Amino acid sequence: MVATGGLFAPAEALVETTRRIEREIGRVIVGQREIVRAVLISVLAGGHVLLEGVPGLGKTLLVRTLAQVLRLEGSRVQFTPDLMPADITGTNLIVDEGGTRSFRFQAGPLFANLILADEINRATPKTQSALLEAMQERAVTIGRTRHSLPEPFMVLATQNPIEMEGTYALPEAQLDRFFFKLNVGFPGEDDLVEIATRTTTGATALPEAIADGDALTDLIAMARDVPIARAVTRYAARIVLSTHPGGETSPREVKQFVRHGASPRGVQTLVLAGKIRALMEGRFNVAFEDIRAVAHPSLRHRIILSYEGEAEGMTTDRIVDAAIAATPEAA
Repeated sequence: MVATGGLFAPAEALVETTRRIEREIGRVIVGQREIVRAVLISVLAGGHVLLEGVPGLGKTLLVRTLAQVLRLEGSRVQFTPDLMPADITGTNLIVDEGGTRSFRFQAGPLFANLILADEINRATPKTQSALLEAMQERAVTIGRTRHSLPEPFMVLATQNPIEMEGTYALPEAQLDRFFFKLNVGFPGEDDLVEIATRTTTGATALPEAIADGDALTDLIAMARDVPIARAVTRYAARIVLSTHPGGETSPREVKQFVRHGASPRGVQTLVLAGKIRALMEGRFNVAFEDIRAVAHPSLRHRIILSYEGEAEGMTTDRIVDAAIAATPEAA
């Protein structure tokens, strides 16, 4: 296959880099290969990730390992109900210098490249809104002053299932800012044995740094140059439209159980994630299968079920399945 626009050599470098990153993360993280691949896709897109799963599945370890492998400045925030916005954004302090008092900005933990927002749904809506501004604007506002955050800037948030005690549902606007939402499943028997072996023998694997912030910024920019056919873009758009109950081609499940379908950010995510997945698979253009492969993490958190859907136990993953099945590749 011939790449266009001189993309071939840089694309080969991206593929090799991502494979090395996956190998290094695999030295620390047992299993969860699909989760690791999805997190890398989001990172190469410059997007934020929401990891959902019960405690103890290695979500925090995955984020910490990623920061080490990418040689990024990492910061961890443990979200609790008493956490205030200033605790994460920073605040102005009164400084006495030579008898003269002045205000000096003290940066908070958001001023880093890779933010681990641990158990994000334990924070109150006020603190969640402060994080929302940072995620969307790549900046925070203290008083009347706007402070830009470092580049690259990504939030990898973890949350426990919402039915667990002491949690606050994330607002729809904040959910929409996450590039992917990933459901971290429980490991199988072989993975549990490997976890026990690694963690009870005293041998700790240390991952090797593969890239840095500047290299990651270049990779993010290069990933957007991957060509995509108009027909594939239209296919992504039709899948998003099929998640809306008022859509002409929406399946029965959508019309019956969905209150609001995916936002326009859904189609942006499908296209960009499809480009990166194609590269990671060694291809230099986007296929229909790439769009289908990234549909669930791209759309599951952007679909709002109706009351009937929640009462019937419908899930947004089943809605995405129905939308894909109802959407032909050819218009």
